Amino acid sequence: MEARSLLRRQRVWALLVFLIVGASALALWTRQTARPRQGASLERPLEGLGLFGKVPEFSLVERSGREIRLADLLGKVWIANFIYTHCPDSCPVQSAQMKTLQDEFAEEQDLRFISITVDPRRDTPKVLTEYAGRFGADAARWLFLTGEENAILLLAQEGFHLAAAEIPEAKRDKSGATHVHSPRFVLVDRRGEIRGYYPGTEPDAIARLRRDVRALLRGTR
Repeated sequence: MEARSLLRRQRVWALLVFLIVGASALALWTRQTARPRQGASLERPLEGLGLFGKVPEFSLVERSGREIRLADLLGKVWIANFIYTHCPDSCPVQSAQMKTLQDEFAEEQDLRFISITVDPRRDTPKVLTEYAGRFGADAARWLFLTGEENAILLLAQEGFHLAAAEIPEAKRDKSGATHVHSPRFVLVDRRGEIRGYYPGTEPDAIARLRRDVRALLRGTR
């Protein structure tokens, strides 16, 4: 009787050991297969980038006075943001960050930087030219766009899916802000597809943007 009881206990312990070892092996195998292979980021350079819709057709005026359409940017990778030159909040930080990116990618001829004003009544081509000069914008690679106000707000809201609106005078405060707009940078690929959004004032987000820009520039999809 005692021998049979001992045998049963031994079988139970053997079964438990088998289950524990099997579970450990399964967990180890799962971690190994889930771990990226060395060099995987080079094999799949666009991994992690999303698809957020295509930028719609638009026609705006660059600070030089020339018309810029979506077709002028197809075939290029570009970073877009919305600003206005009298902005007392995030715009100077965004523009300084854009300047840093422009300098860092100075050798990349297929990369463009696009800043669109949400205050076109004040931000004429002349005003934008002066603003661009303060940030050392390369006229060939960093474009400042203006145009008809409703068209720009519609482009921001429905085209880029970003907040943008004029603040009613009765609701303006002492800061001098006249518009609200998203501080995000938008990454667009060579086909005009939106691939990512990045808070333009956050270093970690800008680091991700750099990574994704490089992926798009060397990518084939």
